[in-house]
Amino acid sequence: MPTDVIMPQMGESVAEGTVTKWLKKVGDRVERDEPLFEISTDKVDAEIPSPAAGVLAQILVKESETVAVNTVVATIDGKSAAVETVPAEDHVEAHLVSLEPSMQDLSSTEPAISVPPVPSGAADSEAAAPWAPAPRGKIRSSPLVRRIAREHNVDLAFVHGTGLGGRISKRDILEYVAHPAPQAPAAPSVSMAADRAAARPEGPPLQEAGPSAPTFTGPTLVVPMTPMRRQIAEHMVASRRTSAHVSTVFEVEMTRIFETRMRHAEEFERRNGIKLTYTPFFARAAVEAIKQFPIFNSSVDGTNVIYRRDVNIGIAVALKTGLIVPVIKHADEKSFLGIARAVQDLAEQARNKRLSVDDVQGGTFTITNPGIFGSLFGTPIINQPQVAILGVGVIEKRAVVRNDAIAIRPMVYLVLSFDHRVLDGALADQFMTKIKSALENWEEAVL
Repeated sequence: MPTDVIMPQMGESVAEGTVTKWLKKVGDRVERDEPLFEISTDKVDAEIPSPAAGVLAQILVKESETVAVNTVVATIDGKSAAVETVPAEDHVEAHLVSLEPSMQDLSSTEPAISVPPVPSGAADSEAAAPWAPAPRGKIRSSPLVRRIAREHNVDLAFVHGTGLGGRISKRDILEYVAHPAPQAPAAPSVSMAADRAAARPEGPPLQEAGPSAPTFTGPTLVVPMTPMRRQIAEHMVASRRTSAHVSTVFEVEMTRIFETRMRHAEEFERRNGIKLTYTPFFARAAVEAIKQFPIFNSSVDGTNVIYRRDVNIGIAVALKTGLIVPVIKHADEKSFLGIARAVQDLAEQARNKRLSVDDVQGGTFTITNPGIFGSLFGTPIINQPQVAILGVGVIEKRAVVRNDAIAIRPMVYLVLSFDHRVLDGALADQFMTKIKSALENWEEAVL
């Protein structure tokens, strides 16, 4: 019996959605819960799974077409479920969209796990070690799978993934935990040296490939904005029209943070399974400043100022299609490790288009980072209905004066854009002084 695929409602206030990409073609086999198509709404971009197994019989809504929620967008023929078709490798890779998070070094929060190449001839040898990992360049898994792996000290390189493109599912990891195969001692990999190099603030940040060059057939080329781009444009113009934007710039020495990160990076990753990046340091410093100046955790409603009890920190993430801001909920209740884990999980979900509406709502303060692309600093636009946003520039070594002598120190420019309707320059500078002090005199243990 055919199964209807409907446009889901991604939030109470969402009335429509745009199909941005079909991950399957008519006639392709699809498994239940396998990603079927991508949508964009005014709240979130998401990958929508198939409601049933079978063959994609009809596509009723084309790419870039916007329809109301609960509209049937496709049908799946369940009778053809017995027909096996293996998707081509290129087709599998086509919908795995990479991104470069806009928070500095968020890109190092485990976008993929490198696996050492298999020695020549090992794949053909019957005498190859039974614990040899599968010869794949990336290991795809969910945050839940990685959490289970950390709890049971399992190297995911040795787990066979049965999902699309070799993705490791919850069932795969649980079966491995129940019947583990012996693992070889971890050999040093080239990526470890790269990780250590990436810890240097003067090192060039990783950047995603830019947009492809347009193909002209005349003197001009008209390209419609994507749904996400249109929504960002509307949101930014509305913010400029709503808030009285003012910015203040502070220079911060990162020596204490830099040394802490370099000293504990390997042990932090070994214990927790995630990389120690700069992101949690900035988030923790912002949280402490907000606790002292709670008006920065507020919003404006007419002539009223609404203070928020929960501190929910948004981290701006740049995708190839635009910008999205997943939110660390209750950041004021989390330890440094808790914030680091939240950043890792949200980055992974954003990368795989697994963010829910709740993941991008409720933010009370936002951090963004033009520094990942080498910018000294920028003046970000406030993320409505918030009253302030912190921008982080590139961390690099510069010549500074210390004790009447020239010294070389890792430095960063921090920019606070704030709403002058409720915040004055004096208060904004006091807030930034608190953040500066927290970073320059870092005392919190990271292990």
